[in-house]
Amino acid sequence: MLNLIDTHAHFDDASFAADRTEALQRAHAVGVVAQIVPAINFAQWENLRTVCQQHVGLYPAYGLHPVFLAEHEPAHLVALVDYLTREQPIAVGEFGLDYYLTELDRVKQQQFFIEQLAIAQQFKLPVILHARRAVEEVINQLRKFPSVRGVIHSFSGSVQQAKKLLDLGFYMGFGAPITYVGAHNLQRLVRYLPLENILIETDAPDQPSIYHRHQRNEPAYLPEVLSALAALRQQSIEEVAAVTTANAIRLFSLPL
Repeated sequence: MLNLIDTHAHFDDASFAADRTEALQRAHAVGVVAQIVPAINFAQWENLRTVCQQHVGLYPAYGLHPVFLAEHEPAHLVALVDYLTREQPIAVGEFGLDYYLTELDRVKQQQFFIEQLAIAQQFKLPVILHARRAVEEVINQLRKFPSVRGVIHSFSGSVQQAKKLLDLGFYMGFGAPITYVGAHNLQRLVRYLPLENILIETDAPDQPSIYHRHQRNEPAYLPEVLSALAALRQQSIEEVAAVTTANAIRLFSLPL
């Protein structure tokens, strides 16, 4: 059986409350041996911490997601430093910039983004970044923190932007959107990028594949992403699995 790592799954989400153990068993049954579970806001950190402690193979990351900007306070950045010191997670995240949602204050987003980059640099931790309609600005800020490494999750930028991120030592995460027939730009990207800079993810419970439209996504569906990626790159499933798993272990220093 293949050993796979879901590098972005919100497995602490309330939609898994009723069957989290069963969902984890389904994931293990198809070879998903680990999940990176990123946070979205301060209020959710304790539950995320508890879920990851209760189940083997779940690795937490703590951060302040830009979509939940209205809930973030400067005190939460202080709390983030405390969590990173106490909990010693594998990454800072999920955070970043979202310029798709026009109601989100861009200046405030930038402030929280830059502060979290500085914190990640201080703790020498990788970052899990959200960049929606804001990839170029994310790249501009990353250049100010040359020691920070990480992944742009659910990457949807251009080939030119991907090249810049490769130069910065970043990985790009791809999930179920690559399974859709019309996803030509994404499919071109996954053919172009070096496999050594690709991570696979589900973003569960969001972003279900073409095979599970309008359903809850879950880590057990990660092999569908793997199969689509291998087919697009015309490489074997075994090779793509081995390299993407090694990438995740390397970036997040996973004890696997």
